[in-house]
Amino acid sequence: MSSRSPDEFRLGVRPYDRKAGIGDEPEDPHELLHRARLLTAHGHPWAGSAWERAATALQRAGGALTPGDHADALDATALDCRGAARPAAGPLFFRAADLHEQAGRRGKALVSRARALVAGPGPGPGATACARLAELCERATGLHRIGQAAVAETATVRLLHGRARADLLDTAPDPTAEAAALRAELTRLITFAAPHRGDPAVLRVLADTRALLGRITAPDDPSAAQAHLRAALDDHRSGGRLWPATEHQLLLAAVLRATGAHVEAAALLRAALASGVTGPPPRPTDRARLCLALARTVAGSGEQGRTTPGAEEVEGDGERLSLLAEAVRHTDGPAQDIRVGALARLLLGVALAERGRHGKALGLLEQALPGFAEDGDTAARVRTRAWRAECLLHLGEPGRAAREYALAAAEARSWDDPRHGAALGLRAAHALGLAGTHRPVPEVHGAGGTVDADAKAEVEAEAEAETEAEAAAEGGAPGGGAQGPWPGLRELPEPCGPPGRYQVDVYGEVGGAGQQADTAPGTRVQGCE
Repeated sequence: MSSRSPDEFRLGVRPYDRKAGIGDEPEDPHELLHRARLLTAHGHPWAGSAWERAATALQRAGGALTPGDHADALDATALDCRGAARPAAGPLFFRAADLHEQAGRRGKALVSRARALVAGPGPGPGATACARLAELCERATGLHRIGQAAVAETATVRLLHGRARADLLDTAPDPTAEAAALRAELTRLITFAAPHRGDPAVLRVLADTRALLGRITAPDDPSAAQAHLRAALDDHRSGGRLWPATEHQLLLAAVLRATGAHVEAAALLRAALASGVTGPPPRPTDRARLCLALARTVAGSGEQGRTTPGAEEVEGDGERLSLLAEAVRHTDGPAQDIRVGALARLLLGVALAERGRHGKALGLLEQALPGFAEDGDTAARVRTRAWRAECLLHLGEPGRAAREYALAAAEARSWDDPRHGAALGLRAAHALGLAGTHRPVPEVHGAGGTVDADAKAEVEAEAEAETEAEAAAEGGAPGGGAQGPWPGLRELPEPCGPPGRYQVDVYGEVGGAGQQADTAPGTRVQGCE
């Protein structure tokens, strides 16, 4: 069979890096082919790029990839399809499955089909895909019994089914019971695979299974989750995987942070960011997520209730700004994760606005908003618009600020808690007042569209207090006399949090609280890569 164009493999994969710590780059096409096979066998994250180089060299020499090699190349390329390239993964996996079948690799074909279902369109596999994955599990088990599917292949299909079930936990009639059932199934999978841990491929599946087990254990038993995640990292290293286990590290750091172990969480994340010194560095989007998680850890580790910042707090604040700026740099490029990039710009923009750098902050916030428009996360959009409005007020543009506050208020009024929408509406009225326009106190509606008297009274009291403050501070700062940002900005719901109890956000946190859009996707654990 002739090889297709090497362009088939250029879908969001970084160019092959000679500094990957895997020796000098060969020139002979057959040596390149051997290198690609070796990297694939070890699950190396740059195997897709190695296949691209091998396919190009073979094509120039008049050669071709065999169906089996072509299938491995497509698998490796699809596994590295992230960000804007992610939609291409499913079709590549399905084509790889057909080629595996042609090569007589029935176990590998099932793995590729399972990965195609997990990669599928949308933020995650639905109930139909999950049911099809259950069927593939049965077929894999049957093939294993007759010696036509290896332990690693069978375990991989079962793990991918587990991932699909994990993504659907929050939609189950009884999520807690379903989570307990899934934990039991993952424990049985570990029992099945553990006797074969001498096979590096099996050890890789064990690492990812333990990480998934840690993920769905974290909301109910953080201590047990820590044990599972530490075991996952141990298996990752024991399997000879010198490249970063970013998802595992983010999850463990988040559990540590949630239990108050900020120092250990920060040390873990700093080590992950420095891992490229001795091995392949994290992918750009993964590095951005590590930076965001470390910035969050640094911000949460300071002493609470301080009135005067000490030297350590000032130093930590500087580190946080540097980390957020680095996160923004790593989210540039067409194949990067739009959601992570938007969040990085929002966080850096807010940090700069809090420090009075409103012009720079406004530019970042304007860049962030389109990413949240595609995402469907109303909490992120509301916060972005509110901070844009605050910057515009300080830059002397109250008319534009009023529009941003009004748009934020319109979205916030869809939330169960009416206070955020009311407060943002009041800020819009305040900005209109600064622009010389009449500003009525907005009505506050509760459930069923009725006027919430208590909330309205609270808003009216706030309006009166605000008017008095303006009169006292006449001639002060452009934002109505306040020297700092409007306090209500910090009370807005957290953006980009997990949409459910068992889902993961970009920081690696599972099941965070806060107002979330129904359509906001969760960041899933990248198992079996």
